[in-house]
Amino acid sequence: MNNVTPENPAVVVMGGGTGLATLLSGLKHYTSNLTAVVTVADDGGSSGRLRREMGILPPGDIRNCLVALAEDESLMGELFQYRFEEGPLSGHSFGNLFLAALTRVTGDFEEAVRYSGRILKTGGTVLPASLDLVSLKAERDDGRLVEGQSAIAGSNRCCRHIWLEPEDARPTVAVLEAIARADIIVAGPGSLFTSIIPNMLITRIAEAVADATCPRVFICNVMTQPGETIGFSAVDHVEALLAHSRPGLVDSIIINTAKPPAPVVEFYRAAGALPVEIDQDRLARLGVRVLLAEVASGGNYFRHDSRKLAAAIISLL
Repeated sequence: MNNVTPENPAVVVMGGGTGLATLLSGLKHYTSNLTAVVTVADDGGSSGRLRREMGILPPGDIRNCLVALAEDESLMGELFQYRFEEGPLSGHSFGNLFLAALTRVTGDFEEAVRYSGRILKTGGTVLPASLDLVSLKAERDDGRLVEGQSAIAGSNRCCRHIWLEPEDARPTVAVLEAIARADIIVAGPGSLFTSIIPNMLITRIAEAVADATCPRVFICNVMTQPGETIGFSAVDHVEALLAHSRPGLVDSIIINTAKPPAPVVEFYRAAGALPVEIDQDRLARLGVRVLLAEVASGGNYFRHDSRKLAAAIISLL
């Protein structure tokens, strides 16, 4: 691809979890000028263990994004995703341990991520939203306080309000530079309160996105999420994002219109999740451009389709 903007648009995507990696695997077929800004609030699983034991940033979501952007997702990707199942390393993925070891060798987490990207020949750049060790806290809808990304995600109640500690977490310089030169900025898809909003809780990131003159797009989730967005409509997702960041943060929203098969709906209903309602009247008053498109598919699980979603995003350019 040429390094020229409309053929190779500068796309910045922000989030975490599997949703961000899914989107990147689709977008890399449209542009190599990709930057993934990844939340650093994760404190569960292997990432949480390395964070507590070694005092490093959680590597799991960053590892997933690196593999998603890899030129060849076969052997090296499998190696980075390989998870040990026995012994003292049980539960750790090789990629997490590699990033942890490389951080110790270089003394710089950002450099460790950059070097890993070169090894995987990634078609883009992966950046931590901040180099500060932050903790995510939440007030649930019953008034109780919950601390930690994994505890919030595992709660059976919705979030009323979330915040970071420390509240003055600093963004990396590279993140602000990527936002400044972006042709389009995308938030999501992913867990609203534990993957998407945490990036926007970093004040200078929210300000930079709100001030950007390029399209700023929110990808609405396909299904509601127990413990985070039970009963949320499409507009509820956007309003929660704006309430935790800045007015005018997004000017477009992409909402899936594909219908999951009835057995899949019942499967999700049993787990406390339902398709996100497209509330047309409230959408009309939202003040953002609404793109309705069939961007989800699946068999046992109903999720965003990486290629279809990427095509919808590129169409906004």
